[in-house]
Amino acid sequence: MILYEYPFNERLRTYLRLEQLFQRFLGLVERQDPMDHHFALVTMFEIIEVAARSDLKTEVLRELERQKNILEHWRNNPGIVQERLSKTLAQFEQRSQTLHLQTGKTGQELQEHELLSAIRSRLDIPGGINCFDIPAYHYWQHLPPEHRQDDLSRWGQSLKPLADALFLLLGVLRDTGAPQAVVARKGHFQQSLPANKSYQLLRLYIDPRLGLVPEISGNRLMVSVRLYRFGPEGNTVATDTDANLELALCI
Repeated sequence: MILYEYPFNERLRTYLRLEQLFQRFLGLVERQDPMDHHFALVTMFEIIEVAARSDLKTEVLRELERQKNILEHWRNNPGIVQERLSKTLAQFEQRSQTLHLQTGKTGQELQEHELLSAIRSRLDIPGGINCFDIPAYHYWQHLPPEHRQDDLSRWGQSLKPLADALFLLLGVLRDTGAPQAVVARKGHFQQSLPANKSYQLLRLYIDPRLGLVPEISGNRLMVSVRLYRFGPEGNTVATDTDANLELALCI
């Protein structure tokens, strides 16, 4: 099944963008080719750009506290595995403390790093990173893979508190929604949402064999999915056939 996610607010959009960037960075660091490590650096700069908002850290800390308070209400509930709950609460407390102790903006020290600053300043120039542009970077790319991986991991440490907090928040959020089977009639599905619940995330599962791509829209009262057939040239055309989907709404 292919999973599509749709955030209902701008805060969660930012969290999902950062999560994708963190996952890409971690995946690229594990590889050994200099080109992969170049794009790991590019991804790191993207993370710094997205995380540059001055209120992001405060916002994440507030969300950690909110989620922790929600989980606290499940204490002593016989239907909840208390050992798992205690472990999750401890993770929230640890993530909050680590993020709170971090001073300045996320990745601030990386912006003051001589080599990294030189690379970042030339990324917008087509072909602007070459052996004659930044000889030191050209040399770095010829270091053993293990050396480059160590450098990337060390530079990424300043991003880790935010990454760990977001991974935990999004993991707990996704656990609040159980997939339900639904049918898109004539390529369209629409569902009203209860006014007394504030959903944050929609998760839609589609069998790839159907060859369908969803266009999702929604707000706090309604969610709508329009299905399109994926063409051989990458074009999409609206379909009018029925399709079985799985949908989860997360609070």
